[in-house]
Formats: sequence, C-alpha cells, structure tokens
Amino acid sequence: MTLYIWRHPKPIAADGICLGQTDIAVDPRKLKRLANQIQGFARKHKLAKVIWVSTLQRSLKVGEILAQRGFEIRQSDKLSELDFGKWDGQAWPHIGKAKIDDWCNNFAEYNFETGESLTQLFVRVEEWLQLQVNQEKVVLAIGHAGWINAVKMLADHQPVPKLASDWAAPVDYNELSILEFH
Repeated sequence: MTLYIWRHPKPIAADGICLGQTDIAVDPRKLKRLANQIQGFARKHKLAKVIWVSTLQRSLKVGEILAQRGFEIRQSDKLSELDFGKWDGQAWPHIGKAKIDDWCNNFAEYNFETGESLTQLFVRVEEWLQLQVNQEKVVLAIGHAGWINAVKMLADHQPVPKLASDWAAPVDYNELSILEFH
C-alpha cells in the first residue's frame, strides 16, 4: 500500500500551546488551499477520490470540502493526534518544566494525566494501518504531526522512541508524506 498523507493546515491561535486532540479551528482559506492541493494531486496521478480524515476539524473540514467536490470521505478517530489529556490546549509554560521533564524521562509510556502514551498512539496507528494494508493499494489521508511521525517510524520498522531526542521534528503544515507498506 502507498499512503499519501498531508498534514492539516495551521490552526488559528495554536502557537505556544500543547495541541493534541483539542479541536481548534483553521482559517477557511487555508482549508480550501489544502483541499485544492489534494484534489490537484489526485487528478494528476489519477487516484481514486477517497480521503481519510480524523474527526478533528483541522482534518475533517478539508475532507468536507473535498466531499463537496465528489470525494468519498472516510472518518476515523484512529487518525487523531496524540491525546495529551489534561495538558491538551494548555500553554506550555502553564504545564511546567517539571512535568515536561517527567515526560521526556519516560517518553514512550508517559500518559499525560488521562491522555494516552506514545506507545498507545503507535498501537492505534498500527491498527489503522493493518486495515488499510489488507484492503487498499493507495490511500489518501489528512493527518496530524504526531500521528505522521508515528506512521513514518512504523514504515521504517522503528520502535516507539524511548527518548524524546529520538522523536523527529514535525512535518510542516500542508506537507505531503509518501510512505510504502507491504
């Protein structure tokens, strides 16, 4: 299977906050811009007009624009960003250095006070991937930075990182990643 996954557009007022599953809005022009990019890519490469999205509006709203243009939209909460629990939506300084240090010292298993661990994110991503690999040859999706990092590591057969320093920098907003799975 080939996975073409774009990161969602930059949300409004997301700078400086811990952004996981907080459902934050995106400028409608940015949503339309990414929808245009995906539609053009699908047309150029003669790909099926089917798009997978998370249930978070920064992904879902792009899918809804594409649905108005004849795409079939498929939603899954398995495509959602890491759940940072009580941290989600908080300003990083409000969370505090001590808690962030605790996370970095237990990077794979830290659960963010009612959220999910990075290991749990990897399990969720792998479950979604297994369904796609067995059913589809090509998949188009709109995802989130942490989710995309996890899927890239799985594509490279890398384990869940134990150290924060082993976690890649996020892909840019609207960036396309192309991954192969067998």
